[in-house]
Amino acid sequence: MDIGALLTSAGINIAICVVLLSLYSVLRKQPSNVSVYFMRRLISEPIKHSDPFRFERLVPSASWIVRAWQATNEEILAAGGVDALVFLRIVVFSIRVFIIAAMICVFLLLPVNYYGQEMQHKQIHSESLEVFTIGNVKEGSKWFWTHCLALYVISCSACVLLHFEYKNITKMRLAHITGSPVNPSHFTVLVRSIPCSQNHSYSKSVEDFFSTYYPASYVSHQMVYRAGRVDKLMKDAEKMYRMLKTIESQTKKSYMPCCLCGKSTHSFEALNNDAESVEIKTSSDELQPSQREKKDVDKIYRKLKTIETQNKMSSTPGCLCGGIMHYFKMLKKEAESVECKTSSDRSQPSQTDKERPAAFVFFRTRYDAIVAAQVLQSSNPMLWVTQLAPEPNDVYWSNLSIPYKQVWLRKIATLLGAIVFMFVFLAPVTFVQGLTQLDQLRQTFPFLKGILKQKFMNQLVTGYLPSVILMLFMYAVPPTMMLFSTIEGNVSHSERKKSAGIKVLYFTIWNVFFVNVLSGSIIRQLSVFSSFRDIPTQLAKAVPTQATFFTTYVLTSGWASLSCEVIQLFPLLCNGFRRFILRRQEEPCSNHALTFPHHTEIPRLLLFGLLGFTCSIMAPLILPFLLVYFFLAFLVYRNQILNVYVPKYESGGQFWPVVHNTTIFSLVLTQVIALGVFGIKRSPVASGFTIPLIFLTLLFNEYCRQRFSPVFKRSPAQVLIEMDKQDENWGRAEEIYKLLRTAYCQFPLLSLDLSTSQELSMAGNSGQNKDEGSSKDQESHNPGMVVLVLAADSFHLQSVSNCLNLYL
Repeated sequence: MDIGALLTSAGINIAICVVLLSLYSVLRKQPSNVSVYFMRRLISEPIKHSDPFRFERLVPSASWIVRAWQATNEEILAAGGVDALVFLRIVVFSIRVFIIAAMICVFLLLPVNYYGQEMQHKQIHSESLEVFTIGNVKEGSKWFWTHCLALYVISCSACVLLHFEYKNITKMRLAHITGSPVNPSHFTVLVRSIPCSQNHSYSKSVEDFFSTYYPASYVSHQMVYRAGRVDKLMKDAEKMYRMLKTIESQTKKSYMPCCLCGKSTHSFEALNNDAESVEIKTSSDELQPSQREKKDVDKIYRKLKTIETQNKMSSTPGCLCGGIMHYFKMLKKEAESVECKTSSDRSQPSQTDKERPAAFVFFRTRYDAIVAAQVLQSSNPMLWVTQLAPEPNDVYWSNLSIPYKQVWLRKIATLLGAIVFMFVFLAPVTFVQGLTQLDQLRQTFPFLKGILKQKFMNQLVTGYLPSVILMLFMYAVPPTMMLFSTIEGNVSHSERKKSAGIKVLYFTIWNVFFVNVLSGSIIRQLSVFSSFRDIPTQLAKAVPTQATFFTTYVLTSGWASLSCEVIQLFPLLCNGFRRFILRRQEEPCSNHALTFPHHTEIPRLLLFGLLGFTCSIMAPLILPFLLVYFFLAFLVYRNQILNVYVPKYESGGQFWPVVHNTTIFSLVLTQVIALGVFGIKRSPVASGFTIPLIFLTLLFNEYCRQRFSPVFKRSPAQVLIEMDKQDENWGRAEEIYKLLRTAYCQFPLLSLDLSTSQELSMAGNSGQNKDEGSSKDQESHNPGMVVLVLAADSFHLQSVSNCLNLYL
C-alpha cells in the first residue's frame, strides 16, 4: 500500500465523520429527537418541547463540542457515576501516553526509518508505506539505539501514568464506598445452593441456619422465587398500562357526547358479566398448579389482546351513543379474580416448589456481611455458597434460579463456544487480508484485473475496503459474547457485562491483531506457533508489514464508529418509526433508556492502545491518526454520558484492573516484538538493553497487583467498621433495617397512590357527576387495581416488602 491509498481511506473516513457530525448537530436540535439525544436529561429534569421553529435548527453547529469540553469531573460524576469517570480516565491516559509517543517517534524515528537505506526515493504520495517502517532500516545499522531509546521512553511514561491513574482511581473507589448513601448491598449476602429438606421449606432452612451460626448479626432474609405467572402478569400489565396512557391522551381530544344524555359514553360495563364468570370459574378451578397458572395467564393475555385490538378502533361509536369505550372496570374485575385465585394458592402445599435454593440474607453491619460472604459456610463447598450481593438494580434475577452445581459446567461450555466462534471467525479475517494482497487477488479473480488497473479502485480495494469488511463482521461479536456471558450464570448485570467485555477483548486482540499479523492460510495460522522460540521472530517479521492495515483499521473502525455512536442510528430510526408511523407522541419511559456499553467500548479502546504501542516504533505513521481518534473519543463519550446514557447500577470502577493488565500486556508484547526485530536486524546492543526492560515492566505490574488490586476485589475492613460506627453514632440503624426490608424485591410494584389510580380510573370522565366520581375513588383504593399498575412507570416505582405474599 502506498501513501495515496492511505490518503484515500483517510479522505473517505473524514468525509463520513464530517457528514455524520454535522447531521447530528442538526438532529439534536429537533424537539422530536429529545428522547434519542437527551434521554438522561429527559429523565432527570424537565425539558421544554414547545419551542417555536427557528432557522438555527437547520444549521450545523459545534456547540455540543464546547459543552462536552467544558464539562467538569463533578458533572460527569453526577451524570454517569464512578464508572463513567473511570472510563474517561482510560481515554485521558491514552491521550497522554500517545502524545509522548508521537512526539518522539514522529520527529525522531520516522526520519531514521525513511532514510534507513541508500535508495532513490519517489515523490511522497507515490511512496510505499514500507519505507516509513523499521523494516526499511538496514541490518547492523548504528541508528537502532534511537528505537531502543524510544521504547524506554514510551514504556517508562506508560508505567508512570498507569501508577498515577491506578492510585487516583483506587482513591475514587474508596471515596465512592464511604461517601455514597447507604447501600443495601453492603449489608446483604447472596446465598446459593441451599440444601433441600423434606421437612420444611428453603426459607425455614435459611432462617434456622443463620439464626444458629450468626445469632448476633443475622436480621432477616428474602427468598428468590420462581418467576412464573407473576412475571407474566407484570409484563402484560406494563404493556396494558402504556396502552391506557396512550388512550388517555387521545380521548382527551376525541370525546363525543352521548346522543341521549350529553355525557361521554362508557360501554365497558358490558364486559362485567364476562369478567365475573371468569372470576367464578377460576375460584373453583381444581387443576394442578402449573396448569392453573397457564390457564390464568392465557385468559389474561387473550383479554388484553382483545382490548388492544378494540382500542385501535377507538373512534368507533359506542352501543347507543357516540362515546369512546373504556374498559377499566373490566380490568378491575379481572384483577380481583386473579387476586382471589392467587390467595387460594397460598393454602396449597406447593410453596416449596415456588422457592428457589437462593436467598438474600441481611446482617446488622457491613463488617458482619463481608465476613459471612468470605467465610466457607459448610464442610461441603458446594452447599451454602455465599458472596456479597450486588446492588438491587444490578441483580440479574433470571440467573438466580440456575442451580449452583451447573455454574462451572456452564462456564466450561461457554468457554468452548467462544473458542469455536473464534476459529470460525478466521474465515472472514483471512478473506479480508486477501484483499490487501493485489497479486493474490488478481490470480484468484482474473476478471478483476481490468478493474484493479484503475488507480482509484486500486487504492479503494487495498486501503479502505478490507477494514470496512472486517469492521462489519466485528459487529456480530459483542451480542454473541453477551449471550455467552448470560448462559454462564452471572448473577448481576455488571458481572455479565464485565464478562462479555473480557471475551470481546480477547476475541478482538486475537482476530484483529494476531490473525491479521500472521495472515495467510488457516493452516499456517494454526501452525505458526509450533515453536515457542519462534514467536518473537515471527511477530518481528509480520508486524511491520501489517502496520499499514492497522492504520486504515483505526480510520475505519475508530473515526467512523465514533460518528455512528454520536448519531445513535438505531434509536433514531426507532424514534422516527414510533412518532411518524405509529403516531405515538408520548416520550418513552426510563425503562427504554440506554446504559453505557462498556463491554464494547472498553475493548475497542484497549485494542487501539495495543495497536499504538506495538506500531509506535515499528510504523510511527499510525500515531497521528490514533491521537485524532482518542481526542474525538474524549468529546463524543463525554457528550453521550452527559446527555444520553442513564446509569442503572454502579460497580465503582471494577473494570480498571482489566485495563491495567491489558496495557501491561501491550507493553510487554511491544518489547518482545522489538527484541525480535533487533535480533533480525543484528543489533546486539539494542537487544541487550531491551531484555531488562521486559523484566522491569513485569516487576512494576506485580507491584501494582499487590498495592492496588486487592481494593477492587474486597472492601477494607477498616473502612467498613468506621462506617458502621458512624451509623451507630447517628442512630441510623432502624432506618437501614427498613431499607433492607424493601430493597431486594423480586417483583417490584407501583405504590397504590390515590392520584395515580384516580388518574387511570377517571381517564376521560370529566363530564361525570360527583357521585360517580366518588365511586371511582373508592374503586381506586381497591387492591385489585394493582395488576393494572404493575411496574409500568419507573418514576413512581417502589419496592414493596410483602409483594410476594400478594401472589404466592
